[in-house]
Amino acid sequence: MHAPGMTTARLSFILVASMAAIPGLAEPQSSSAAEQGRTVPARQIPVPTTVSPQLAKIVSAPPVPPTAPQTAQEWKAAVQSASEREAERIAAALTQFAVTIEPLQIAGVPCFAVNPPKVSARNAHRVLLHLHGGAYVFGPGRAGTLEAILVAGTSGMRVISVDYRMPPDHPFPAAMDDSVAVWKALTHRQNPSNMAVFGTSTGGAMTLALVQAAQKQHLPLPAAIASGTPWSDLTNTGDSYFTNEGIDNALVSYEPVLGAAARLYAGSVDLKDPRVSPVYGSFHGFPPTLLTTGTRDLFLSNTVRVHRKLREAGVDSRLEVYEAQSHAQYLVDPTSPESKEALRDIASFFDAHLGT
Repeated sequence: MHAPGMTTARLSFILVASMAAIPGLAEPQSSSAAEQGRTVPARQIPVPTTVSPQLAKIVSAPPVPPTAPQTAQEWKAAVQSASEREAERIAAALTQFAVTIEPLQIAGVPCFAVNPPKVSARNAHRVLLHLHGGAYVFGPGRAGTLEAILVAGTSGMRVISVDYRMPPDHPFPAAMDDSVAVWKALTHRQNPSNMAVFGTSTGGAMTLALVQAAQKQHLPLPAAIASGTPWSDLTNTGDSYFTNEGIDNALVSYEPVLGAAARLYAGSVDLKDPRVSPVYGSFHGFPPTLLTTGTRDLFLSNTVRVHRKLREAGVDSRLEVYEAQSHAQYLVDPTSPESKEALRDIASFFDAHLGT
């Protein structure tokens, strides 16, 4: 209770003034040094007690110092090695969710039909288009289907995962050309009001870029999209690229790998071109959008900036931020409560916005 007759505004003024008198809490003073940035002391970041034991194990893992391949052959070798490691996780997910995968081609583009064990009458005419992550370089073939398996198994909806072309052999616009071609073909087969598009990281950015491309080409738009921690800005721009550097134990830092992959993908296109960094494009007329990130995510700012632009454009945008998670860690252990919640969020979001 505050003193009788004291207004809320007066109370707030006294509180702020009192806090300003505490050493270290005074309002920062403008200076040329402050404008150049801030140096923070070295500190230890504890494993949070606010997450599940499964996620705590993931959070506590030390980051692996990233090293960037230097040649096309080194990139291909790194991609092959990563794909072999991913195979075990995909096999486990297929067993856990009883999902099946079948290769097929749509509009001449290799894809995978990812089918849940049972499709209800409510989902009979629904299709989800999946664009996989992997810094535009990783995840060819089945190696890019993990998220599609998890979402198909959780939602009970059919998923088409696009095995789009990637660098070093196929820089921009190959990946987007493939994805747009598949989307266009699907709109001729299915009612767009029954379809959604989703992806994480690179796939999250491509989901945004696909909607922007569809608008420019006057194609039908999906009924909803889910963009997980999108790599929406290929440049080293945004607060969390710096505040979460070294704290994110998945991506770790922009250089050397992300920066090299961005330049490899974009080729001769400027990294701030909206076609490769969709945060710089228009979000007017977007379908309802679900965004997912974590407090330790290097791409937290990428996700927040997209959310703000969607809100400014009057779009129904929902932002989910998970405690302590680094980049895309809601996909690491599908048995964790956090992963189950994130996947249920995606499934329920699509169920609420897709027609039947």
